[in-house]
Amino acid sequence: MLSNASKYAILSTLYLAEHSNEERKISVKEIAENIDIPSPFLAKLFQQLVRGKIISSTKGPHGGFYLSEKNKQKNVLDIIDNIDGLNKLNGCFLGLNECDSNNPCPVHYIVVPFKNNILEKFRDITIMEFAQEISDKGTFLAINNIDPSLEGPIE
Repeated sequence: MLSNASKYAILSTLYLAEHSNEERKISVKEIAENIDIPSPFLAKLFQQLVRGKIISSTKGPHGGFYLSEKNKQKNVLDIIDNIDGLNKLNGCFLGLNECDSNNPCPVHYIVVPFKNNILEKFRDITIMEFAQEISDKGTFLAINNIDPSLEGPIE
């Protein structure tokens, strides 16, 4: 349902929510290394997110990217809309051109409640609330947060 660009934009924005503020700005390189995203691709995404007022940036020796108080009130759906537009989420799960409740695809009625639930959650929770929820639940965003003892062969 989501493009890699939207996934990367969500991950990197949540990373900013967790690790930056108006005094501590973060470089694209640091974020790219920590969440395993190609740096040039992330730089282009960040240009688009700044233009869309999803994230903020400053130039210069102490510059970088961060979330302002206003940015923190945006939601995940705002990120997806900025990167892909909402058509990707509203489109047919099987990719058919003519799929709606009047002309449903074979999985339409299975997928629609699931999609609506996700859209509602992405619309109703701010970036900061989502970041706080991630922190409270102990989930991780960065590959560098993976416990090395968990790596290795699966038995």
